[in-house]
Parts: sequence; structure tokens; C-alpha cells
Amino acid sequence: MEPAVKRPGAEPALPPSRGEISAALIEYLRDAGPLPDGAALAGADPLGDDLQLALYLCYELHYRGFAGVGDDREWDPELLRLRAALEKPFLAVLRARATRHGHADEALDELLVEPLDGQGVSHFLQDKGELWQLREYAALRSVYHLKEADPHAWVLPRLWGRAKAGMAAVEFDEYGAGRADRVHAKLFADLMTDLDLDPAYGRYLDASGAEALAIVNMMSLFGLHRALRGALVGHFAAVEITSSPGSRRLAKAMRRTGAGRAAEYFYAEHVEADAVHEQVVRREVVAGLLEEEPHLDGDIAFGADATGWLEDRLADRLLAAWRSGQSSLRTAV
Repeated sequence: MEPAVKRPGAEPALPPSRGEISAALIEYLRDAGPLPDGAALAGADPLGDDLQLALYLCYELHYRGFAGVGDDREWDPELLRLRAALEKPFLAVLRARATRHGHADEALDELLVEPLDGQGVSHFLQDKGELWQLREYAALRSVYHLKEADPHAWVLPRLWGRAKAGMAAVEFDEYGAGRADRVHAKLFADLMTDLDLDPAYGRYLDASGAEALAIVNMMSLFGLHRALRGALVGHFAAVEITSSPGSRRLAKAMRRTGAGRAAEYFYAEHVEADAVHEQVVRREVVAGLLEEEPHLDGDIAFGADATGWLEDRLADRLLAAWRSGQSSLRTAV
């Protein structure tokens, strides 16, 4: 009898730990031990693998959870206290490092200007990327793209008027405009299939380093806290503004390497769609939010800057590995 094929949407298994904090948390989720103590948290690197995995595990309880972990753990008071203790140093680092702009318009206007050096990940993959590097990129991005619109949806109840209507319009497109086969997460799963990757949700969590997890954790951090609604909008605007040109380059990379029709289509679809989304986000979501709550101007800039800073850290890791002919993943695909 052949083993059952795991459904792409099934709850993922708990991953291996990456240190004292994540190890204790995983044991707690298995009802096999206590949560980590204060001494372990005090010495943790806010951007390191151990803390970032632990934070990811805490956040994931609000999404699809994990196999064998009860749904009631989502609101476990002890887990919420741990999550808050993990969030504090992570947010502090972001606030200390993502200080490029003080106003939303400055931050978003700069994103409209393409860098002249063409040294980013999408440039590398377009010009010289090999199929194995595209597979690694897709595996890493799967922790983001297979839940892409979900963290952004948390902000909808915290907006109103033009900002809510514009955000809902863009999210409607992200969720396939009412068609399950057009949901962007599904399109990314199809891309993964073309690249001979497993499209199961959470499959490549263990392969993804702290730099990739930090981006997803930032989205959840901003989305789950009403106080950070401005930062979430800034993050969302940064994603939509930079998506179209990057997607054009990635579509060319998929075509050049013969990655497959679905692999090319995912990015080709985003070239036009996100060019439209960019206008809606700037004119309705950002402008609408600032019209209602002008004091969030700096928070929007912070969200955009934090996104750029974390994306640059991930790019540095990928490019350093690839240019030396090495894998950028923690574990082999």
C-alpha cells in the first residue's frame, strides 16, 4: 500500500529546534516540558535562528498550527507571555535599524526608483541564475508566499473608509478574486511543483534561515498588533511598490532556465497586477489612512524601512552563498 500523499493545506509537523529557546518551546507544545526561562531569553540574539524560529512557532498557532498541537494553544496565556518576550527585542532591533525615513512619502517615493547597480537577487537570477538557485529561492520564499495575504488581512478590522476599501480590494485579488485556482498562494504552489519542490505548507521551514523567517515574523508582528497598523500598511505598500519590476526579472529567469509554465506565470501575473495594486495602495490605503490618522505617518515609514532592511539582509545571505557556488539553505532541498 502506497503512503498517503500529504495535502498541501494540511497542518505541518513541528520542526527540529535551533537552540535552547525553540527546543523548550517545542517540548512545551508536545506537553513534554516547561517553557524556556528568563535566562535563556536574556542571552538570545533577536535576529538569530533560535529566537526567530521560536517566534515563528508562536505566530503559526494563529494560522494553521501544527500536527498534534491542540487549537486551544493559540490563546495559551503562557505562550502569549513568551511571544511578547520574544517580540520585544525583535521590534527593538527593527526600530533601531530601520530609520532611513521619517515620513511615508519619502520612504515610498524612494522605492519607486530602481537602483542603478542592478545587484539585487532578482537581477542575479535574471542574468545568471541557475535552476538550482531558483529552486532554493522558491523554497525559501514558500514560508512567505504560501501564507502571503494572510498576515495582511489582520489589519482590515483596524482600518476604515478609503483605507479599508482599498486594502480589501487588493486582498480580494490576492485571494484569487473569488476563484480558488487563482489564489496567489495556490499559484505559488503550482510554481513549486514546476520546480520539483514539495508545495506542502511549511515543508521548507527547516531549510529557511533566520533571515527568511524574520521577514515572515515581521509581517505577523505588524498584523497581530493594532498599535502597529501603520507599520503593516507601510510594509504592504513597500511590497506592492517593489513587486512589479522584481517579478518581471524573475519571470525572465524562469523562462530562461526552462523552469516551467506555472513557474513563469506566477511572476508574470504579478507584473501587471502589482503595478495596479501599487496605485491603489498609495492613493487609497496609505492616503486614506493618513487622512484619518495623520499621526501614523512615521509608523508607515517605519514599516516600509523595516521591510527593506530585512529584505536586504536576506539578499546578502543569498548572494554571498550563490556567488561562491554554495547553497543558501540550512538543509538540502
